[in-house]
Amino acid sequence: MADTDKLQGKQMHFEEITPKSMNGMVVLILNILLMLASIAGIVFGIMRVNVPYESSAFGITLIVICALYFIIIGPILFAGLKILNPNEALVLTLFGKYHGTLKGEGFFFVNPFVVAFNPTVEPAAAPLINPDSMGAAGKNITMPAKKPSKIISLKTMTLGNERQKINDELGNPIIIGIVVIWRVVNTAKAAFNVDDYKEYLSIQCDSALRNIVRLYPYDSSNEDQEKSLRGSSQEIAEKLKEEIQKSMHIAGLEIMEARITHLAYAPEIAAAMLQRQQASAIIAAKQMIVDSAVGMVEMALDKLSEREIVDLDEERKAAMVSNLLVVLCGSRDAQPVVNSGSIY
Repeated sequence: MADTDKLQGKQMHFEEITPKSMNGMVVLILNILLMLASIAGIVFGIMRVNVPYESSAFGITLIVICALYFIIIGPILFAGLKILNPNEALVLTLFGKYHGTLKGEGFFFVNPFVVAFNPTVEPAAAPLINPDSMGAAGKNITMPAKKPSKIISLKTMTLGNERQKINDELGNPIIIGIVVIWRVVNTAKAAFNVDDYKEYLSIQCDSALRNIVRLYPYDSSNEDQEKSLRGSSQEIAEKLKEEIQKSMHIAGLEIMEARITHLAYAPEIAAAMLQRQQASAIIAAKQMIVDSAVGMVEMALDKLSEREIVDLDEERKAAMVSNLLVVLCGSRDAQPVVNSGSIY
């Protein structure tokens, strides 16, 4: 147990190193000039060897040195030239050991023996065969596969996993989808602490989504007191972002935003839940109508009594209240009845 905690602590503190680098353009021009000079040196050495009555040791030595530079040293130096665009990085290893992370746009020269490492890059696939494209001889034309790049992007990227079926707090199955905005902030952790940081992020997003969804109902009848997935989207998004970020420190990733892009009941209960929502809406509307009608009746009685327009006993008040409630709460228009006589 202690060894596991120690290993996790070591992974968490895996920090980036800036490797030593030079201006790539200067090294490129200088190397080309030296290779041209080595060609001239080889020619000059051959001429010295062929001169009679002179020692050929100098010519042979010059030929060997120039040939070594032209055939071995010069091409090796070309391997140390690296080009980076904005928001790109190269994680470099030297004989299996982390050498550093090259960042910043430009043309660089680094140790020619370093190797770029990117855990998300798969080996180059076999050439593709397009059966619809036929050559002149009736043979299929092969399309060469693209060479994978070892560059790690530092740009802000978007991850949209497939929609999932998850049970909410009440046990209702719902279909939910999210989109996550993220970026790499520590290339060393992203390259060496996890096997594939993109796959790791995808799995952790699915797990965090399940943990958050099961804590809230899909909808709430009382929006002021209880949070729900539908009514509290901003709060749910913040909690989802925090939940995902908890497991991203080890991978060197930063979660910038997490949003719900799709939310619906599962097809098997969608019809029943729609009826439930309609019934709840009807009840809420009727409740509002009744509350408003009672207030209007109360106001009418107060105004009549205050202005002394008519003096009603309790029985007449009850009849008036009944009639007003029928008019105000009825689902159809009331038919007026004109009374030309006395109300008593």
